Amino acid sequence: MSVHLHWFLPTGGDGRTLVDRHAYTDGGIRRDRITPVSGVRAPDIEYLAQIAKAAEQLGFEAVLTPTGTWCEDAWLTTAALTQVTERLKFLVAFRPGVISPVLAAQMAATYQRISRGRLLLNVVTGGDSTEQKRFGDPLDHDRRYARTDEFLQVVRGVWGGVPFDFHGEHYQVEGGLTALPPDPLPEIFFGGSSAAAGPVAARNVDVYLTWGEPPEQVKQKVDWIRGLAEREGRTVRFGVRLHTISRDSSKEAWATAGRLLDDLDPETVAAAQQALGKSESVGQQRMLALHGGSRDKLEISPNLWAGVGLVRGGAGTALVGSHAEVADRIEEYHALGIEHFVLSGYPHLEEAYWFGEGVRPELAARGLLPAVASPLEGVPAVNGRPASAPGGAPLLVAGGR
Repeated sequence: MSVHLHWFLPTGGDGRTLVDRHAYTDGGIRRDRITPVSGVRAPDIEYLAQIAKAAEQLGFEAVLTPTGTWCEDAWLTTAALTQVTERLKFLVAFRPGVISPVLAAQMAATYQRISRGRLLLNVVTGGDSTEQKRFGDPLDHDRRYARTDEFLQVVRGVWGGVPFDFHGEHYQVEGGLTALPPDPLPEIFFGGSSAAAGPVAARNVDVYLTWGEPPEQVKQKVDWIRGLAEREGRTVRFGVRLHTISRDSSKEAWATAGRLLDDLDPETVAAAQQALGKSESVGQQRMLALHGGSRDKLEISPNLWAGVGLVRGGAGTALVGSHAEVADRIEEYHALGIEHFVLSGYPHLEEAYWFGEGVRPELAARGLLPAVASPLEGVPAVNGRPASAPGGAPLLVAGGR
């Protein structure tokens, strides 16, 4: 079982701090202040293309693109980015409650043809009723998961290439059909820590995603979902969503984490914790419990830092350490059954290079993923100059002057 490495596209804006960086810049509630705050990088297509191209060059398999009020639309943004990349896959997050399952199946089929098979799907059921209602979805937490269950049954049904009927509580479909089914079928990623989420994952998804909890807690989730899937006669694979701060030395990495923490004043942390505490998401509540809103003891497990979750919703932990230490932690999660690692860091362009050039070779050396061959590998030397050296002139040798 090899490791699959994925990166993240910050379609809500990027920057050098953990503070809310929505480019428009007050969270979008008011529109009377539209000048970007200092240090925030707007999620324009040129910047996102830089990140996508870097991820592809550095050997990441895919990039996760989020969904929500504060993000650019994931389908449209990534469809554009398929035209400036060649191999990179796009893990497109979307909410099943705000789109017809038959239309979603058709969109996925079209996307696969446009991208030549580079679509992955991340189904986000939704853990915030306020956000769901903003999109016209009135259902409560458990009913949203019941609807997701039906949604995924319909999607897989209409991908069969023949008319498909479905009669459920939330969807009534007569002769549903995707005339040209996607080839290959997109893998479906899904996360959810509640009792309502587990059976949905077991019945429908390819990869179950968890946020970066300590290894012993991740093992409990893996065992839970694996047991549910076995009772359904299915096999589910597993992934984890984490941030990373990887440097040439552990001291440098922790210094970077410290600088991110120094940017957070108590008022910002308190406001974020109050807002996040209202979430219906069981996964979000588990993230909050890792630090309790306190800056004390944020290293909750070796090299696992909960500082991100002081102000950020969703994934709230980061792997922090030297390249070898971060590789150690990935290897530890991998031993628990985690195959997919969906990673990010602030800013996303620079951190992609830190990880891709530092940690990825460590993982390759351990046999967890194939090494990336140099595009000049096998090219003969010219004029005594190694093929990997830049430029066309021979190397100069000091002549004593």
